[in-house]
Amino acid sequence: MTYHELFYALALQHVTNIGDIIAKRLISSCGSPEAVLKEKKQLLLKIPGVGHYTISDLYNTRHAEAAENELKFIKDNAIKVFYFEEESYPFRLKHCVDAPILLFEKGNINLKQNPVISIVGTRKITTSGVAFCEELIETLKPYDPIIVSGFAYGTDITAHKAAIKNELQTIGCLAHGLNQIYPKAHKKYASDVEKHGGFLTDFWSTSTFDRNNFLKRNRIIAGLSEATIVIESAEQGGSLVTADIANSYNRDVFAIPGRPSDSQSVGCNNLIKHQKAHMLTTPLDVPYILNWKLDEQTKQHIQKQLFVELNADEKIIYNYLIERDKEQLDSIALECNMPIFKVSSVLLNMELKGVIRPLPGKLFEVA
Repeated sequence: MTYHELFYALALQHVTNIGDIIAKRLISSCGSPEAVLKEKKQLLLKIPGVGHYTISDLYNTRHAEAAENELKFIKDNAIKVFYFEEESYPFRLKHCVDAPILLFEKGNINLKQNPVISIVGTRKITTSGVAFCEELIETLKPYDPIIVSGFAYGTDITAHKAAIKNELQTIGCLAHGLNQIYPKAHKKYASDVEKHGGFLTDFWSTSTFDRNNFLKRNRIIAGLSEATIVIESAEQGGSLVTADIANSYNRDVFAIPGRPSDSQSVGCNNLIKHQKAHMLTTPLDVPYILNWKLDEQTKQHIQKQLFVELNADEKIIYNYLIERDKEQLDSIALECNMPIFKVSSVLLNMELKGVIRPLPGKLFEVA
């Protein structure tokens, strides 16, 4: 997209009463943002869904002025811009009806070929929630997923930090422009996120903080990913909105169950109860349900990096399995006195070492 074309796309995006859905309809009918802005009013009114109110602000000169200023910000700060009709636009997001016509990036994001998952949850994440989130990302590392979240307190920043620790790409979806970082306490993580992925937003540098911006941002989090994972959530919260949006996009949703008495598990339990999410009890549920596969080259590379001898946890599980024909994951966790998510991580390493083999129905046996 040339700067000339971007200028008109920005001007159209700035129009007050035209959202992304109508903007795409106008562009489809007229051929380009420039053509929309130069089309006669009576012809635009013939487009389905376009009324006098919709285009009442279309010809205001302030849109061109605003677009000129934002274009300068984009040039001065080396911001990457994705236009919804271009091949570079995130392909999963492109299939969402309300995806933005323009998306802005700061960093080094590469969305090609990698699986992409979103991890969301409460800002008041518990210690067990942190442990599961970290274990989840560490276990999924061999699949090289991109981890998407909202860069907020609690679950979001836990997911970003765990992705960086495991040398995975991570994307922070912002509810404001790329000229600032919110919350300010997370500014210290910004450079690491940019090195290991980056930030995406459809908001301009002139955008003000507004609660609705954060809800609007959630469609980007859900739309970028093939699945959204809710770590913990109260009965109401932004992560549940993201889960609902993901469901509306026909994407998979996972939720971690918790005790009914735990306030930060109510939202997840309700998602599972109402069949809006897969129940996630072990990190291995994710590749199993999403049908992720490790190619032979990846398996061999991982095997070379692993110790031939078993570590303490692996020995406990191995000694338990060797006395049995086959055993289920939950039984292993119970008998070996380990959290089920810890067992799943250990089992994955043992599988890669060739010590055990997984069987249909989440059964395991000694190889």
